[in-house]
Amino acid sequence: MTDQAQAPEDLFPGKPTSASRTTLSHIMTAAETNLLGTVHGGVIMKLVDDAAGAVAGRHSGGPAVTASMDEMVFLEPVQVGDLVHVKAQCNWTGRSSMEIGVRVLAERWNESTPAQQVGSAYLVFAAVDADGKTRPVPPVIPETERDRRRYQEAQIRRTHRLARRRAIKELRDRRAAEGLND
Repeated sequence: MTDQAQAPEDLFPGKPTSASRTTLSHIMTAAETNLLGTVHGGVIMKLVDDAAGAVAGRHSGGPAVTASMDEMVFLEPVQVGDLVHVKAQCNWTGRSSMEIGVRVLAERWNESTPAQQVGSAYLVFAAVDADGKTRPVPPVIPETERDRRRYQEAQIRRTHRLARRRAIKELRDRRAAEGLND
């Protein structure tokens, strides 16, 4: 037996992106509006987190928790009566983390036009065991050119997240060493 940790692909085979892809649909009501009369951004963010959580749980085969949300973008307001579709898939996996990409589309209740994209986000989830400790996840296997592009873009986002986190920690450590405790 070696002291080295096994890579996720050694523990179990990968899963294709289609295995955990999901769509959550919801009709927006007046109870979900903000002061401007459109659907509150927090309502959309909760739907995004719900759909991403379902994908993370499916992909990892068990519980997963939200670690971060990146780049939540609102492109168009969502109206009362709109049928909102939240489409999510696993874009990338690490040892115990997964990036889930989410697209938000809305069908206007009073128009016969196709659904239009109204938002998007990227979330990072960590798979956890019953004690809340991280556990390994299967690698994601991109199936299409679009999936491969999303996988590559997710790797770039991860590199940027880690670099940003490292730079902030270094700044805080430097300020603390100078006696500048905020």
